[in-house]
Amino acid sequence: MTTDLRTEPAPGLPTARAPRPRATVRARLGSAFAMFRNRKSITGLAILGFFVLVAILADVLAPYSPTKVDNTARLQPPSAEHWLGTTHLGEDVLSQVVHGTRGVIVVGFLAAIMATIIAVVVGVVAGYLRGWRSESLSALTNVFLVIPGLPLIIIVASMFDDPPLVVIAAVLGLTGWAWGARVLRAQTMSLRNRDFVQAARANGEPLRRIIGHEMLPNLMALIAASFVGTVTAAILGLTTLSYIGVIPVNTYNWGTILNWASAQGAFRQNQWWWFLPPGLCIAAIGVALSLINFGIDEYVNPRLRSAGERARAMRKRGLDVNDAVTAVRTTPSAREDA
Repeated sequence: MTTDLRTEPAPGLPTARAPRPRATVRARLGSAFAMFRNRKSITGLAILGFFVLVAILADVLAPYSPTKVDNTARLQPPSAEHWLGTTHLGEDVLSQVVHGTRGVIVVGFLAAIMATIIAVVVGVVAGYLRGWRSESLSALTNVFLVIPGLPLIIIVASMFDDPPLVVIAAVLGLTGWAWGARVLRAQTMSLRNRDFVQAARANGEPLRRIIGHEMLPNLMALIAASFVGTVTAAILGLTTLSYIGVIPVNTYNWGTILNWASAQGAFRQNQWWWFLPPGLCIAAIGVALSLINFGIDEYVNPRLRSAGERARAMRKRGLDVNDAVTAVRTTPSAREDA
């Protein structure tokens, strides 16, 4: 005869844990984009969002057409009629800066989207696979790392009388994905041996599901950092090429405005209202992208993340971080004096 003995758990002892509910899509997206919740990222996104809105609403925000000539107001400083002054032809500088924002944003984001897609596909696949396929993709990445982007853009631009922004963005994207692919490949190689990836492989999950559901959420911070870095490089590349005259001056962006100002001697004659606004716009969008990158770095780096969380907690309590450090450092000497 067999007897079933059922005992109740003793009071105070832990019971078996119930299975945790599966995370929803909204929760996964929230955890994946948690890198943008710190103060630096929010500030950078706000500045970048302002320029995106200006680019979208350029036709509404610009007070004049960028090519409208006012013969009665040539090289005039800022006034009530022309807030940022006029050029040597009487064109409104504010209208040119507003319309130039569209070209900068379009090229920056198109190049970054293209470069990020290629970097994710090549880097993640090369990091997950093994053998000759991984080595072939790694060799392809190394080839694109040494391709000089600026001479290639000059050659491509010389083939067109008026190169469209899509072509410029495509060249910038094709020459700017390799460094992001290298970083993603190295991180993927460390993730493919983790327990959750091994469990998914043992369960017979297909490759696209392992990469899409198991790896990519853990790579979102690096992907975002790669995207931001490519936007920065594309914007600087566009404005530099426009300033040196590789891109025709009839294509409006901040670099062409600086090219016109330099050609007409605005720097020598101290016509600051002509060259200072586009220069400040380039600096402002660079600061915004740098803040976003710093925020991502603070989220990825455990030391920076813990230090930032500790500082924010102390600020909420009304404490000063520097005062706390000083108090800790002076405690041993105070004890010796006592």
